[in-house]
Amino acid sequence: MNKQQGCRLQQMEEALAHLTRLTEDLSEVIARQDADLARLTRRLDLLMRAEAERQADAPGSLPIADQPPPHY
Repeated sequence: MNKQQGCRLQQMEEALAHLTRLTEDLSEVIARQDADLARLTRRLDLLMRAEAERQADAPGSLPIADQPPPHY
């Protein structure tokens, strides 16, 4: 192997190392976002249930989804 081929091989190995690191970093980000999304989905479900119960306990009031917007 001549000097030019060795240099090219080293460049390719460095590029592969950077891409491997980038892939690992992105995988960690995706895993963290998945956990955050699952947590936020659970919280939203709890809030929706709590609001539905609150609206059900208020006699004579329309659910927020059925009320006209304030500018009407």
